[in-house]
Amino acid sequence: MSKHTLSVLVENKPGVLARIAALFSRRGFNIDSLAVGPTEHPDISRMTIVVNVEDLPLEQVTKQLNKLVNVIKIVELDPDAAVRRELVLVKVRADSETRSQITEIVTLFRAKTVDVSPDAVTVEATGSSDKLEAMLKMLEPYGIKELVQSGMVAVGRGARSITDRSLRALDRSA
Repeated sequence: MSKHTLSVLVENKPGVLARIAALFSRRGFNIDSLAVGPTEHPDISRMTIVVNVEDLPLEQVTKQLNKLVNVIKIVELDPDAAVRRELVLVKVRADSETRSQITEIVTLFRAKTVDVSPDAVTVEATGSSDKLEAMLKMLEPYGIKELVQSGMVAVGRGARSITDRSLRALDRSA
């Protein structure tokens, strides 16, 4: 099995996320990461879905997704031709003795300290999953009190936009 990143443009309407997630569920696929948000066009949302699956079943799911009324466009993003990022917020146990060591790690990973209390530091970091994993491994010895991580968001490299092309196609069909 291999990881695939799908960028799916959908109509920004209630129930679309549930229908798409249900399609993956019915096929027995676990979604590794899912991020959804509006695009530069308020009536269109972009779903970034990371799924670990073989190529042929993925092709079948993609065909089924294309049949859903609210799906506008599906593109599989090649890891080498896309900018991919995740966000992590991590609360690390910190006292006066360890705070400077934690700050050093935060700086090393180009992360930010977003909250400081007498017994903890909250760190915000963005980057590839490998980078975030490495940072978390470095912070683990200090004691991770709480962690929240977003799904992956991704966009193709270069000037081309799947949103613009899809909107032009929609305008012609209307």
